Amino acid sequence: MHHRVLGGTGVQVSPYCLGTMMFGSIGNTDHDECVRIVHAALDAGINFVDTADMYSAGESETIVGKALRGRRDDVVLATKFHFPMGKGPNRGGNSRHWIVRAVEDSLRRLGTDRIDLYQVHRPDHTTDVEETLAALTDLVGQGKIRAFGCSTFPADEIVEAHHVARQRGLRRFRTEQPPYSLLARGVERHVLPVAERLGMGVLTWSPLASGFLTGRYRKGRTLDLSRGRPTLHPDRFDPSAPRTAAKLDAVERLVGVAGEVGCTLPQLAVAFPLAHPAVTSVIIGPRTMKQLRSTLEGAAVVLDDAALDLIDDIVPPGTDVYPPDGVWTPPALATPGLRRRAAGSRSAA
Repeated sequence: MHHRVLGGTGVQVSPYCLGTMMFGSIGNTDHDECVRIVHAALDAGINFVDTADMYSAGESETIVGKALRGRRDDVVLATKFHFPMGKGPNRGGNSRHWIVRAVEDSLRRLGTDRIDLYQVHRPDHTTDVEETLAALTDLVGQGKIRAFGCSTFPADEIVEAHHVARQRGLRRFRTEQPPYSLLARGVERHVLPVAERLGMGVLTWSPLASGFLTGRYRKGRTLDLSRGRPTLHPDRFDPSAPRTAAKLDAVERLVGVAGEVGCTLPQLAVAFPLAHPAVTSVIIGPRTMKQLRSTLEGAAVVLDDAALDLIDDIVPPGTDVYPPDGVWTPPALATPGLRRRAAGSRSAA
């Protein structure tokens, strides 16, 4: 694989990154098979592995640690923090209080003395971004992490963080990890252009759109909701929901594009994000060896302008067929009280 520079760090990474969210209790519970999947990916030329502390409550990091014994120096290892890791008000978030605990826990589970890329999994409006950047800057100075980035941050939050880093003399986010797929192209509007202008590396996640681009779910067929992601989020696969119908309609047209390109739908899906100049690496998250091999077989697929034009006609640039699963919702949208004046202070226009 031709390697790419990760966000101006000088570190060279493969265009595909092995994501390990499906390792552990929420996916593949066979640790030995998961280790074999990691080894197969490394043997195929992937040198970039991404995990997170919250994946199966730390189990994924533990599996990755087992898999990298004896091979750690050949891998660019990324993990993430933010989501709650237990009961109590301070066992999550982006505060210094939590970061200094979370990094030690991740290092222990991963069985390593350093993390190459430590990522803030989501924004946290209860914590000043300067607090987060200062704590991460200190970890770089201590040698516990080599660089840090963010994940699923809106463009304005990325710009604010870079401004604060510059003003306060702190290290800055080197990468962003957004959702990006044939069905979810919203990040093309602001996030990807901002990341490119700021010289950030971009690791995209969910290229298969939570399974809708695997070819397993097709229009006019009975959807199997008894296994896989539908068991975790059945509402996202409800065949009567308009969003599900929109996904299935787009999938049928994209199957035709894959046929013209001469590849499978999932191979088209993982090739698509790499066509954007801002994207450094696409995270693939296999649950089984078969899924990994199928993805790697399509690693040579390169989409030309004719194919990309066909895709643009189906899902226009910068648009989402559906809101990507797992994205961050700003508090002002999630909490009515933050966007409504108190009843007594409202006045007529």
